[in-house]
Amino acid sequence: MRSLGIEGVKRSRRVKTTKPDPTAVRHPDLVKRHFSAAAPNQLWVTDLTFVPTWAGVAYVCFIIDAFSRMIVGWRVATHMRTETVLDAIEMARWSRGKHLPGLRCHSDAGAQFTSIRYGERLHEIGAVAYIGTVGDSFDNALAETVNGYYKAELVRGPDHPGPWKTVEELELATLGWVHWHNQERLHGFIGDVPPAEFEEAFYAEHSQAKALAENTTLGSL
Repeated sequence: MRSLGIEGVKRSRRVKTTKPDPTAVRHPDLVKRHFSAAAPNQLWVTDLTFVPTWAGVAYVCFIIDAFSRMIVGWRVATHMRTETVLDAIEMARWSRGKHLPGLRCHSDAGAQFTSIRYGERLHEIGAVAYIGTVGDSFDNALAETVNGYYKAELVRGPDHPGPWKTVEELELATLGWVHWHNQERLHGFIGDVPPAEFEEAFYAEHSQAKALAENTTLGSL
C-alpha cells in the first residue's frame, strides 16, 4: 500500500450512544446475531451514531435491509430522540412499502428503540421489533458495521479531513453517500455487487420463475 501511495482510513474510538430506559419493556432478541434474510423486507437492522461538527453534534440513524445491505431509510438530526428514528422509518416506508407483514426490525436497547411510539410505528407497517442485549455491539453487528464504514468513508474520509462545519452540510453529504452505497458500492457479502443490483437480480429471477409457473399451469389446463 505504501508503494502505491494508498493509506488506510483509521477508525476512531467508539463513543457509547445507547442509553437504555430501565423502565421500558424490551422486545425479545430472536435474531440471535443471524444478520441474513432470504428476501428483501424480512429483516431490517437499525442504530444511531454520532458525528461532531463545528455547529454541534449530529446524530445519524440508518435502517439497513439485511438481505441486500441496502440502506432503506436514514436521518441526520441535531438530537437523538425517538423522532430521529421515526423519521428514518418514514423514509423506509416510502421506499419499501406501507405494509410489510413478516418484517423484523432489529436494534440495540437504546431508549429510542424501546419507546412506545417506536413499537407503534413498526406495528403500523406490520413489523415486529427485536432488541439485542445492553452494551453488546455484537448483537447489532450489521448496523455497527455500516456506521463504521460510513464514518471511515465519508466523515473522516480523505476528501474531508477535520470536523464538518454544519449539520446541514453533513446531511447533504450523507444523502450522496447513501446513494453511492446503494447504487455503486461493492459489498463482499452479496458477491461484490451493489445492493440495488443484487435486489434487481433477485426480483428478475423471481419474476421469471413466476411467469414459468403460470405458463406451466396454463399448459396443463
